[in-house]
Amino acid sequence: MLRIELMPWERAREEAGRIRFTVFVEEQRVPREIELDDMDRPSLHALAYDAQGRAVGTGRLLPDGHIGRMAVLKDWRGQGVGSAILAALIGAAKARGDRGVVLSAQTHALEFYRKHGFAPVGEVYDDAGIPHQEMRLDIGA
Repeated sequence: MLRIELMPWERAREEAGRIRFTVFVEEQRVPREIELDDMDRPSLHALAYDAQGRAVGTGRLLPDGHIGRMAVLKDWRGQGVGSAILAALIGAAKARGDRGVVLSAQTHALEFYRKHGFAPVGEVYDDAGIPHQEMRLDIGA
C-alpha cells in the first residue's frame, strides 16, 4: 500500500532531502551543492510512503507550475511510485488553477512522462551533466 502526502518544505526536508541525495547525488553524481536550491521553500512537495511508513519517493511543484526533483529509491522503481507522485502533483496544480505543468525530464524517463500525457518541447539539453528534455502537459482551466 502506497500513501502520497503533499506538504511544505519544512515538513518534507528531511525525508525528501535524503531521497534526493541518494538518487541524484549518490547514483547520478549530480554535484551536492546544486541539489538543494532556493526553490525548495516555496514549492509544494510530495512524499510517497510504503505500508510501513517509510518515505520511498518524492517530487515537487513549483509556484510557476514546474514539476521537478522527481526521485524514487531504486528498490521501488517500476512499482507505480513515480506515477502516484506525478498524479498527486498534477492534481495539486489543477486544484490551484494552473492551466498546465512543465518539467525537465531526464531523457531516459521520456517514455514514462509520455505515458502520463506529457509532450516534448524544444531540443535536448544538458543539466548537471545529464541530458534533459522539456515536457508540457495541458491540464485545462
